[in-house]
Amino acid sequence: MSETNRGESKANIFKSMDNISLESREISHECGVTMNDSVEARAIAEYMDEQEGVVVTYMPAMIRIDGVGQLEFNMPAISEILGKEMTAETFEVNTSTHYGRMIRVDDDIVVLFGNMDEALKYIEN
Repeated sequence: MSETNRGESKANIFKSMDNISLESREISHECGVTMNDSVEARAIAEYMDEQEGVVVTYMPAMIRIDGVGQLEFNMPAISEILGKEMTAETFEVNTSTHYGRMIRVDDDIVVLFGNMDEALKYIEN
């Protein structure tokens, strides 16, 4: 199981209000999840921490996973880290909240899209 702890986060996604411009109308295309800290959440975080462009932030009782464009959560790969089966349903239960469009591609893959145009490929008739 993961030996990752709160001190090993790659970066902190939280910004000081001094660094936030409310005048910008630029679309960020960011997406992410927040999870209560648990064995399952740590396995998800460990898997995602190895993905390019993903920021995992550990807090006292929560874990945040943030990225730009899209985040792909691969259930078999997370299951391998966890040591037991991780299903898309279990994943959804463990994510307290998310931002971006969440699409369940199939039984093994859940994708969060920050760019809504990309998500439309999966939800248009």
